[in-house]
This record gives sequence, C-alpha cells and structure tokens, in this order.
Amino acid sequence: MKILVLTLFCIITICAAEIYFSEEFSDGWETRWVKSEHKGNEAGEWGISAGKFYNDQEADKGLQTKQDARFYQISAEMKEFSNRGKTLVVQFSVKHEQDIDCGGGYFKIIPSGLDQRNFQGDSQYNIMFGPDICGTTKRTHLIFNYKGKNYLIKDEISCESDEYTHLYTLILNPDQTFKVLIDNKEERAGTLPTGWDFLPPKEILDPTVSKPKDWVDQKEIPDPSAEKPESWDDIPKQIKDPEAVKPNDWDQELDGEWEAPLIDNPDYKGEWKAPLIKNPAYKGEWVHPKIANPDYKEDAEIYAYDNNKYIGIEIWQVKSGTIFDNILVTDDVEIAKEWAEKTLKQKEGEKRMHDKFEEENKLNEKPDDVSSDDDLEAEDLDEEEDTPPHVHDEL
Repeated sequence: MKILVLTLFCIITICAAEIYFSEEFSDGWETRWVKSEHKGNEAGEWGISAGKFYNDQEADKGLQTKQDARFYQISAEMKEFSNRGKTLVVQFSVKHEQDIDCGGGYFKIIPSGLDQRNFQGDSQYNIMFGPDICGTTKRTHLIFNYKGKNYLIKDEISCESDEYTHLYTLILNPDQTFKVLIDNKEERAGTLPTGWDFLPPKEILDPTVSKPKDWVDQKEIPDPSAEKPESWDDIPKQIKDPEAVKPNDWDQELDGEWEAPLIDNPDYKGEWKAPLIKNPAYKGEWVHPKIANPDYKEDAEIYAYDNNKYIGIEIWQVKSGTIFDNILVTDDVEIAKEWAEKTLKQKEGEKRMHDKFEEENKLNEKPDDVSSDDDLEAEDLDEEEDTPPHVHDEL
C-alpha cells in the first residue's frame, strides 16, 4: 500500500511540473524565434551548427553567432506564466568554440509587451543570466529587475571560458533563496535580500548623535618628555664620496677645481621626531550608534514576476562562433537535472573528439630533429656549391 501511495505521489508531482519553454534547435527553429531588426546592418547573422567537436553531430546542433563585431538580438515566445509561489529554473548551454575574447553569452527572461522586431538593450526584462567575457573580466551575470530598476549581484560569479559546452542553471525559489549551477555543480547560493541591494539597510547611523568634541581617539602621541640630541642637526644629509678619485684626464684650467661627488650620508638619521607613547587620554574608537531605518520595509516577494512571456539573447560579440543550446525554463528542478545530465554527456563527447583530433595531428607531424634523405642530399649540394651563410644563422 505504501509503495502504491508513493508511486501515485510521484505521478502527481510529475504531472504538476510545468515546462514553460524548451529549445534544442531542431528543424523549424526559425518559426519559433524572431530576429530583431533594431541594429540594421550592425546585426549579426545566426546559423545552426554542432561546432568543430561534438558528441552527436545532429543532436548537438545549436544556435550559433556567425559574424564578428556584431550585435545579436533574437527572442522567442514562451508559455506565459507567473513564478509567484513557485520555483523557477532557467537553464541553457553555451559553447564559446571561437576562444572568445570579448562578448556576451547570456539570456533574458522578458515580460509581455515586447516588440520582438525591435528587441534591444533598452527592452525591459525581468531576469538576465549567463556568462559575459571581455579581456580579463570573466563573470556570470545575474541581474534582477525590481520595481523598474535592474540590480546586479554584489559578489561576482565566475564563468567558464574554454571552447567546450558549459551548462548554466539558475534556480530561484519562493523563499527568496537562489542557486547558480555551472555544469550541474553549485557555484553560488544565497538569498535575494543579502545578495543584492534591492532594499535599503535595516539600520542607519543615528542622525541625532555625533561624536563628542572632547572625544580622544588618538592611540599614540609624541613623548612630551623626549628631547632632541644636541648633535642631531650636525649630521649632514649628504657627504663627499670618500672613494671618488679625480680622473687622470681632468684639466683644472678647462674643467675647474675638481670636487668629489656627493653621496647619501649613511649616518644621517633624518628629521628628528619625538618617539610615540600611549596616549593616556585615549578613549577608544568612537562608534556611531545605529537606529532602525524608517525607510526599510521587508519584501518577501522580490523573487516574484507575475508575467514572463519571452526569452531572448541580446549581446555584442567581437569574435563570433558561440553556440547556444539546450534551453529550458521550468518550475521543476528534477527535470532540469535530467536535461543537465544529457548536456554534460555532450561535453564529454566533445572532449573525446577533440583529444582524438589532437592525437592524430601529433602522429602526422614530422619531428623537427629528424631529417629526411632528401634533406641530407640538399645539404650536401649546398656545401659543394659553397653558398654563403644564411642571415638568420647570425641573428
């Protein structure tokens, strides 16, 4: 009986789970995605590719950026939903097979009202999530829109930058907690109120209180009983170099009277200062008292977006070639895990193919220190013709 109840519970749970959007860029993807016309000639072309290395060439195909130094703006409509009272999972894979130097790889979850043909950087979004790389800056963006303003996470999250497929997962819970997974491993976790500056501080410095004028917070003072030694100022800062010797070719009539050059005096002690002692009047560091912030108001629904209708990519790339794939938006963490396992197998296959390619290249390479018979014959002919030495041999 217990087994039956458990089975029924699992079935009900699976049925209750919702997939709001999924995309693996199979045939007909163009009907599901709308390219923005906002950037005109500056907009880059998209294509479908599994890349140079893959696990399954057909199954691993994704949406790829095709032109360097271009803007990429594209979006797709989702099943409209609210995540209020529910977990929200946003998951996708990114492969920077071009060895990216500067460019984005993030997605945006967008509310209704988007003009997809005019999708752009100023278009409103609810969440922005994913990797962004430019030079030495390599981070995973996680930005939430709260009351019309975009808030970036306070502590930077790293990202992957090699040429393989990597999976990015955001889990946002109704208890205001979140997790960021990269390749299905937890990279960051926390709460929205502490991870972002959505709300003003709970406490502020008491504006009615200030440090007393007679408060002494200087730990040490010059010793008032100390006296400068009488001979202190008699020691010069520089002296004549005792090891200097007048040059043999010095002409006194032409060069003038020879004088040894000056050097720093090793006995010079600098400006005299009285040694420090503990300040007997020291009261410690003054701490400004705090009071409850009258502007602070707790909000238990920062996480909630009543309207989510589109998912989009809105990025700039200097060097193109990024492949986006395995996109999933759901309220079920277990479903996301199943997708993740499939994507990680894709990554493993890419590595195997890459390693095999590298190994075959090594086998086909001719060692630099082994000369062929033809090379040896050519060297003999050169010696017989008494050719002059090559310039590079002398560099």
